Amino acid sequence: MEKTASTPIQLFRGMTADELAALRAAHCIRVQRYDKNALIYHAGRVVHEIGIVQSGSVNAESNDLWGNKSILSHVEAGQAFAETYALCGEPLMVDVAAAEPCEILWLDLVPMLQQQNTAASWYPKFLHNLLLLSMQKNLALSQRIRCTTPKSARGRLLTYLSAQAVRAGSTHFSIPFDRQQLADYLNLDRSALSKELGKMRDDGLIRCRKNEFELCRTE
Repeated sequence: MEKTASTPIQLFRGMTADELAALRAAHCIRVQRYDKNALIYHAGRVVHEIGIVQSGSVNAESNDLWGNKSILSHVEAGQAFAETYALCGEPLMVDVAAAEPCEILWLDLVPMLQQQNTAASWYPKFLHNLLLLSMQKNLALSQRIRCTTPKSARGRLLTYLSAQAVRAGSTHFSIPFDRQQLADYLNLDRSALSKELGKMRDDGLIRCRKNEFELCRTE
């Protein structure tokens, strides 16, 4: 679901307007728009920019030579991607594609991390925010591993939907994926996913319509 560009940007948390203006003056920032399904980053590329989603959302995807796709993470407005690759200089192991029309703010680490900037007031704030971002990405990766560990389609769906309910603080919630994207995230065939969702609905475990879900208690 598209969010507005006013969504707070995590990597800029705590920075003043003057500090953000200094980043722009140093040519560290540019903005680019992408259409839905546009390939933003391709696996194998060496990058030096962190992407920050200002509106819309993107997916980090693993695509093999035989056309199999798995969604590794979903990045929403205010969140960032490719920060580890940009810092380490290692080739990307994933593709990044627009899940919907989106606007990306690119943060160039080459000028940003030059020696003369280490004394700038924004520098320690940026490093602190980058550390927090890395920790949150580790938690998100752990969550996906937990969701794909069960062997059955029902087990994966129950784990994922339960986690979404906890995150929303309610048994009624929306998810950021359509059916194909959810199947890709859980490493399931779409047909198997749809069949299991139908069984779970018939068993009284869930109610769902498009990306809206409600978990139901059984007696």
